[in-house]
Amino acid sequence: MKIVLEHLTKRFPNRDKKKEDVVAVNDFSFEIPDGKLIGLLGPSGCGKSTTLNLICGLEKPSGGKIFFGEEDVTELAPEVRGVGMVFQNYALYPHLTVRQNIIFPLQNLKGDARLSREEMEAKAMEAAGLVQITELMDRRPGELSGGQQQRVAIARALVKMPGVLLLDEPLSNLDARLRLQTREEIRRIQTSTGITTIFVTHDQEEAMSISDSIVVMKDGVIQQIGKPQEVYDHPVNLFVAKFLGTPPINIFDGVVKDGHLRIGEEDVLDVKGIKDGEVIIGIRPEGFIPKENGRLTCTMSALEVMGRDNSIVSTHPLCQNPVIRSIVQADDVTGIRDGKVSFDLKPHKVFLFDKDSGEVLSFENGR
Repeated sequence: MKIVLEHLTKRFPNRDKKKEDVVAVNDFSFEIPDGKLIGLLGPSGCGKSTTLNLICGLEKPSGGKIFFGEEDVTELAPEVRGVGMVFQNYALYPHLTVRQNIIFPLQNLKGDARLSREEMEAKAMEAAGLVQITELMDRRPGELSGGQQQRVAIARALVKMPGVLLLDEPLSNLDARLRLQTREEIRRIQTSTGITTIFVTHDQEEAMSISDSIVVMKDGVIQQIGKPQEVYDHPVNLFVAKFLGTPPINIFDGVVKDGHLRIGEEDVLDVKGIKDGEVIIGIRPEGFIPKENGRLTCTMSALEVMGRDNSIVSTHPLCQNPVIRSIVQADDVTGIRDGKVSFDLKPHKVFLFDKDSGEVLSFENGR
């Protein structure tokens, strides 16, 4: 099912009545294609969970409209929107078995949608099969691991085969290995069912790994929309560049003069088309090429061996990061000498941002 959000806005009253309302979602417009998995991504407090609550009907918008397909659902109650919701804390009933938890949403169906006991049992087993928990149906939530509880919550959301599946930070309570496994399961389930899915997270790695497109938010405002790799490779501003990437992008203070990018006294890159002046420079960790007499010189701190790759850890007085992390191939550790390390830079991994607005600046030999 296609979802269309038109100028969606949500304001909450400020606790200090003398101050203006808090705008949690600000003029949010976006179309989510049918059958796609979309990641809503941003730091805590950016408005992503509020957006999800508006879509499912738990919150009423202060302005704007919500369409499911061609139907305006802005004023519809949550129970009639045909939405499945998975919460961060799973929200399972501890006194009910897995089977009873999954069946519970079906027991509230009325009229022509009402099901017999046999039909509810069949649908519950079908949903359990999707998330591979059929052998756990007679256990209670307290007898399950965190990953198993998460699967029960997803099965309960899927049992009515909703037109829309909403996932609010569904992996935050799992350990690293389970997060990896469960996000792969979410993608498998979404692909097999074809349900339009919105996945809310503050973890950019999660969003980028399973989403067809991501929406990066800050302070209730959309910063950028696109395929994960496109947003990573072409951030529109400094916020997006800093938010995406592990290790994070390395940020330097720099100056452009006569088409040359300078960090301190060093001319590190040719940047035609940029007017002279101070800029903020972002260099992805994979954008460094260790080289004898390279154009950028840093103070060597450590060499971290990570198997296939190495991480050269260094510092520079004009770098805003505590340390610079440069990801290079394991057999390429040239340029290290006398406590120093020198690099050339890959132009397509270097970003320039306006010092005041943070907007990206394009240069000819970059992107």
